[in-house]
Amino acid sequence: MIDKLKELIAEAEAFTAETKEDVEAFRIKYLGSKGLLKQYFAEFKNVANEQKKEFGQTINQLKKTAEDKVNILKEALESKDQEEGIYGDLSRPGEPIALGARHPISIVKNQIIDIFSRIGFNVSEGPEIEDDWHNFTALNLPEYHPARDMQDTFFIQTNPDILLRTHTSSVQVRYMESNKPPIRTISPGRVYRNEAISARSHCFFHQVEGLYIDKDVSFADLKQTLQYFTTEMFGKSKIRLRPSYFPFTEPSAEVDVYWGLETETDYKITKGTGWLEIMGCGMVDPNVLENCEIDSKEYSGFAFGMGIDRIAMLLNQISDIRLLSENDVRFLEQFRSSI
Repeated sequence: MIDKLKELIAEAEAFTAETKEDVEAFRIKYLGSKGLLKQYFAEFKNVANEQKKEFGQTINQLKKTAEDKVNILKEALESKDQEEGIYGDLSRPGEPIALGARHPISIVKNQIIDIFSRIGFNVSEGPEIEDDWHNFTALNLPEYHPARDMQDTFFIQTNPDILLRTHTSSVQVRYMESNKPPIRTISPGRVYRNEAISARSHCFFHQVEGLYIDKDVSFADLKQTLQYFTTEMFGKSKIRLRPSYFPFTEPSAEVDVYWGLETETDYKITKGTGWLEIMGCGMVDPNVLENCEIDSKEYSGFAFGMGIDRIAMLLNQISDIRLLSENDVRFLEQFRSSI
């Protein structure tokens, strides 16, 4: 009988289970009210006296082995259930991951960067919280200059010399301070102006400004650069430059591209003229070069700036600028690009 108990011990140690039902069947077989242990304990009185000690030790070993096996198998199966609860059924085929969509601002910005990088322009960036020198004074806008009123500014209340930048020209000033000509850079980024929010304007928007400084740079170089950009960006090669005023460029101009009058939308966005204003530009004022310690007698240059939001709205026929910053997934999912 003792040999039979030892066989049951070996059998219990080797037992494995795939389900909780298998474990429960094992428990009932060995530890149940009508199980094997109950039967062998009942036989104890029939065992010869000289074998009772060994028989008792063996039956207790079988009981402990069976109890330990039940506990181990239950823990293993519960752990497996928890893992499947976290990761799901690991045997199921994977589902395709939905691709995200780039923001229309990012798409247009990347397109602009790509176009200008082909002709040697690098990308420069700077802080959005700026000081008065880099945002105004160095750009030929000294304190109390009336042209400062052209840009309604967010000043930091505790320090009137600190403000949210109103254009990315401040990045160009920082770049000229730390780099010597020849300079060829574009500065994309977010800017802030204290304007009423509507379908056509916002208190923050995005710009790309370009700067080219070298010897013998002329207005003709500026026009050809902008001609190249409009052709690559819009597929429109006809542009015109209208005289304008910017404190940091002289002479200055507004750039219009001939959009055409083929559709009703064309009439609407060009107000029936076929021409659409897309940016401002001009030759860098010598005072700006001198403020950045660049010899204006030896070097000259041009600068230009455009609104990324305006171009994104134009290319995608977006009627309300507020849609670009409301984080509506239904709106954003319409824009998918590899750029």
